[in-house]
Amino acid sequence: MYTVLSSRRVFDGRAFSLRVDEVQMPDGRQASWEILGHTGGVAMVPLDVDDNVLMVRQYRHAAGVELLELPAGTVKPGEDYAVCAARELQEEVGLAAAQLELLGEFFLAPGYSSELMRVYLATGLTPASLPQDADESIAVERVPFRQAVRLAINGGLRDSKSIAGLLLAAHWRGQEK
Repeated sequence: MYTVLSSRRVFDGRAFSLRVDEVQMPDGRQASWEILGHTGGVAMVPLDVDDNVLMVRQYRHAAGVELLELPAGTVKPGEDYAVCAARELQEEVGLAAAQLELLGEFFLAPGYSSELMRVYLATGLTPASLPQDADESIAVERVPFRQAVRLAINGGLRDSKSIAGLLLAAHWRGQEK
């Protein structure tokens, strides 16, 4: 059994916190682990009536590049994941979804982060925009579903949540091959 002996908060920011946990491992050894605490995230696979995925192109400063991604966002403390998905879809692509179906969930980097990502299929799309976050500059691109899945498979996408989300959607649709 892993036992947390102590936990020290090092940083509290807008998007995450950093703590250092001193942990006793099952064999008696002790380890010091740095953990990024995160409230969670959502990504959406918005499919329009023409079988296009609405994706976003945006600059990601930590990566130092512009990336093509699924629309996504951070869950606010205490916020329901599906509520967050609906809000982020409106903020990032200007659409509301009549149906949000959970495709799956996964930890993005479980070696050092608590961030749980849930991916939703968004269908029945209608215009309904909310203002974008002040620190975002997003361009929306319509990508045919099959092409988006090929990008995920062949290295054309470099964002892990988008790759996983599109592969989950392809599996859901029976098009994983």
